Amino acid sequence: MPARVSEALVLRTYPLKEADLVVSFLTRDQGMLRGVAKRARRPKNPFGAGLERLSHVRMAYFQRETRELVNLDSCELIRSQFGLVSDYWAGVALDYFAEVSEQLLPAAEPNERFFRLLLAVLDDLQPKSQVWRAVTYFSLWALRLSGWMPELGSAPKLSSVSRAIALEMLRAPVAQLSKTDWDQGTAADLRRFLVRQIESHIERRLVTAALFEEVSS
Repeated sequence: MPARVSEALVLRTYPLKEADLVVSFLTRDQGMLRGVAKRARRPKNPFGAGLERLSHVRMAYFQRETRELVNLDSCELIRSQFGLVSDYWAGVALDYFAEVSEQLLPAAEPNERFFRLLLAVLDDLQPKSQVWRAVTYFSLWALRLSGWMPELGSAPKLSSVSRAIALEMLRAPVAQLSKTDWDQGTAADLRRFLVRQIESHIERRLVTAALFEEVSS
């Protein structure tokens, strides 16, 4: 039997050797972990579609104190994001959520609120009609839960309307936010501000963030 089973969201996978994968995943109870999924690239493997980007799974794995990487045993798929792959911007949003999570979160440090944030914005993406609302909401809360949210009143580049949108996001769940043009105008200005704040706290620029400029161009 595996040493542990955790509810998890798969962030990214990286090829290892001929048939294996290194998997970065965020667990509800153990934080972000990385592990080796042996034979995961072979047609017959114990992981199936569970290792796709931001799949919601129950991950079974062995964890040893002396090793940085855990050994993945199998995963049970709870929900995939397969229904979003035909929508280009929803796909970009999924990549953004995964990239920011992997860059911001420290290894093996439990953060259930961040886990629940990801579930909330993934739920909001399902209708495919509120991509930029979910992206903006995630960006603000990712900063706040990481302890790097700036004081909105001391951000001179933000308009009063942008501040009002940000304050609403701090008070209300993403699905209850008021209707606005999330892909342009002041909402887009707020999104760019939040992305710049995230990039100021990580080691490199976000690959996915550069694609966002196409939306308002």
